[in-house]
Amino acid sequence: MKQAETLIRTKLHMPFIQQRLVPRSRLQARIMEGLRYPLTLITAPAGFGKTTLVASCISGNGIPSAWLTLDHDDNHLEHFLKYLVVAFQEADSTIFDADEELVIASQFKPAKAVLTDLINALELADREVTLVLDDYQVIKNRAVHSAVAFMLDHCPRGFHLVIASRSDPPLPIARWRARGQIIELRAADLSFSEPEAERYLNQVMGLGLDPDSVRLLSERTEGWIAGLQMVALSIRDRVDINEFIKDFSGTNRYIMDYLMEEVLSGQPPEIQHFLLCTSILESLTAPLCNAVLAGYKNLSLNRDEQRSDSGMSPAGKSASILEYLEKANLFLVPLDADRVWYRYHQLFADLLKTKLQTTLGTQEVAQLHRSE
Repeated sequence: MKQAETLIRTKLHMPFIQQRLVPRSRLQARIMEGLRYPLTLITAPAGFGKTTLVASCISGNGIPSAWLTLDHDDNHLEHFLKYLVVAFQEADSTIFDADEELVIASQFKPAKAVLTDLINALELADREVTLVLDDYQVIKNRAVHSAVAFMLDHCPRGFHLVIASRSDPPLPIARWRARGQIIELRAADLSFSEPEAERYLNQVMGLGLDPDSVRLLSERTEGWIAGLQMVALSIRDRVDINEFIKDFSGTNRYIMDYLMEEVLSGQPPEIQHFLLCTSILESLTAPLCNAVLAGYKNLSLNRDEQRSDSGMSPAGKSASILEYLEKANLFLVPLDADRVWYRYHQLFADLLKTKLQTTLGTQEVAQLHRSE
């Protein structure tokens, strides 16, 4: 077990939960229901309260819980497996013998053998245990995805896996859905309702806003929790609160900083290119996006920026890019059940339009509009 001391122990700890939280009994009930299934999948863009929701449900529910906050290093399968074993030991030390060398062995044994040992140990323990894998969107290694799928396909009856991710993981979700093995929560489920927004703004943040102001902010943010938090931070010391609320948009500096840092800047150049060009559209569909992109093929994020080394251009590939944006939960809202028409979240669209306007000249933006 000496090897385990080299691990970052805080990755294995449930995050701190603020005492003042908006009650979310409906969602908590869904997650508790999910603990009767092998998998609970929670996917939503940044700032929708996924981690807080899971932690508030798992904490104190009486079931031993293994928590692992993932980072890019966990794309190494050996690294991931070592953390996985220690996470279970942290949850319930009786699952494994304290002298067992499974952690050290995980560095040398094949992944399937380590997972088999882990599954068998959980089966022999014959107790319920929950594993939470938070920030799963950072995992890109197929071998790690395969390990998670193997564990879930062979898990004992008392095992529950909770995955919180900004994007849909490349796991056999459809198969598990068909078998009735999964509960899913998405952005539409996690968004604050108007009553929840009122509780957050007035009871948690103490702003004392009138119902009309709450309604307007709830509509503008579309229930996005981080957006409401940015609103609260912006309002606190203002004297012109009513004027601020009236003019509030995605151009608010807190909103822009958050979306730039957490969402836009992490995307490849060709995706940023697509997002900026198509931000002029109120509704998006693949042929319409292709027309806009074809009308301005040489747009770059900066005037001096060269084409990416890959040479990939979004023009003509809008259908696959829209599919990627939806799976990545990049603030893209479907407008029909067939996933043909979409729109951007209002605040994200505001950011994109502002960046487009500052990047291009007025004539160039007008050129994009003419290509609609």
